[in-house]
Amino acid sequence: MDTANNQGYVNAITLENGITTISFFHPAQNSLPGNLLLQLAQSIQNAGKNPLTKVIILKSDGNHAFCAGASFNELLQITNKQQGLDFFAGFANVINACRTSTKIIIGRVHGNAVGGGVGIAAATDHCLATSNAAIKLTELTIGIGPFVIEPAVKRKIGLSAFTHITLNAADFYSAQWAKEKGLFAQLFDNEEQMDNAINLLTQNIITWSPDAVSAFKKMLWEGTENWETLLTERAAISGELILSAFAQNAISKFKAHK
Repeated sequence: MDTANNQGYVNAITLENGITTISFFHPAQNSLPGNLLLQLAQSIQNAGKNPLTKVIILKSDGNHAFCAGASFNELLQITNKQQGLDFFAGFANVINACRTSTKIIIGRVHGNAVGGGVGIAAATDHCLATSNAAIKLTELTIGIGPFVIEPAVKRKIGLSAFTHITLNAADFYSAQWAKEKGLFAQLFDNEEQMDNAINLLTQNIITWSPDAVSAFKKMLWEGTENWETLLTERAAISGELILSAFAQNAISKFKAHK
């Protein structure tokens, strides 16, 4: 699927060997508005249902951030709780699409991940990154919190590390720190090395029994069956908090200083 436009795009390409690459892009540091979140979730779901797909690579395009999280422009346009719920449910849907897919999802992180971008990386089954891919959770500084992504991030890095990075919301944490905590499985000096490793890994996966891989994927996500409801509830919390004067002022000040 190609949904390219001047406000970003989501592309999904399935090769003859069964490797599906899903890529997303937005000119604002790959920050994601609601329409791209919807398209991304749908692309992951479609790839998971496609019998021709054997493994999924999830990546972003561009030369800078992997994903800067939510679109601040869209956050400022939210005027009621339903709109807030609908927007933050976009990240919930992406995480749940990764969780419920029967295919292994390999994350490719080439640059910084902030907020929801950390959640997307955490929702992949096996995430590789370059050594300059720092992470940060900024939500508390703008009057909300990492509520929707918490289950996915905490599942990978643990409660202590999640608390630490959330409370130190102004600080970036290095890719090496993220690897030590379990978010990234491997680090590479450059994108070429990372892509070579991803190619080797996916070439192995496509030779394995699809039933065995699917059973393994299901096992990886045992205990998360309540996330469909949980993440929606979390989206409602963020959707209400974003309406506060604190949040609106904080986002406006952030945008003014960019």
